[in-house]
Amino acid sequence: MVPLRIYRHLIPQLAAAARSLSAPKVAASASCAPRPISPLPALAMAAYGTGACADSKLLFRQLFEKESSTYTYLLADVGDPEKPAVLIDPVDRTVDRDLNLIKELGLKLIYAMNTHVHADHVTGTGLIKTKLPGAKSVISKASGAKADHSVEHGDKIYFGKLFLEVRATPGHTAGCVTYVTGDSPDQPSPRMAFTGDALIIRACGRTDFQGGSSDQLYQSVHSQIFSLPKDTLLYPAHDYKGFTVTTVEEEVAYNARLSRDKETFKTIMENLNLSYPKMIDVAVPANMVCGFQDPPSKV
Repeated sequence: MVPLRIYRHLIPQLAAAARSLSAPKVAASASCAPRPISPLPALAMAAYGTGACADSKLLFRQLFEKESSTYTYLLADVGDPEKPAVLIDPVDRTVDRDLNLIKELGLKLIYAMNTHVHADHVTGTGLIKTKLPGAKSVISKASGAKADHSVEHGDKIYFGKLFLEVRATPGHTAGCVTYVTGDSPDQPSPRMAFTGDALIIRACGRTDFQGGSSDQLYQSVHSQIFSLPKDTLLYPAHDYKGFTVTTVEEEVAYNARLSRDKETFKTIMENLNLSYPKMIDVAVPANMVCGFQDPPSKV
């Protein structure tokens, strides 16, 4: 038989453990209690949180179209029962891929949006509208293009409890806008900005056609994009070198064009000597009606 004195030193710890087991449980705060949501595929649950007790969550996907090196962005509020979604800069060639993904994730597409009238591909918004009649097209009023909703600087585009703020960033074209996630506590953190061609990673869009202006583009980027918090994630409409995302802090420091002073920037842009865009004569007329905005009438 083992002497009791060997276990005597354990008595205080055992007593404390017994007290903790018998103590009443403290209820979790109702405001932060888990809320049931409809089951989603595992893939869809990789989402941004929007605050410690926020109901909303952002689902985010970055998609790529290789012929024009265009990025398309899918965002959805998966905290909302209907999982409303927006699609930024869709391409006609990849509409079926995008809509299939939306279906797989159980999302409801409400807006198909463009950052500007593209010259290197035909937008997918018109085709999307024929396949999903409830979806609405969005482009800036300044672009002069046809759409269901023409937005201006300062407008907010809501999908569920989340929203995108419209910031006018002309210069690449006269109608360019950047879509920026909100800055309130219930919105994604860090913030995200979808810059179109106004800013691409370590560079920017050309300014020699479609009402472009190097002076205006410099002012737009510095006042509307570089003024965002330095950790803001920047997502461009194109990339040709394998990059996917950057930040305000990185571009302020390392953008080969826009980190320079305005006069140097203007000189750089005036001496790019870029070739005529091969798709411009097809893409621009189509995109002025949001990629054939209206389906053909039945005879």
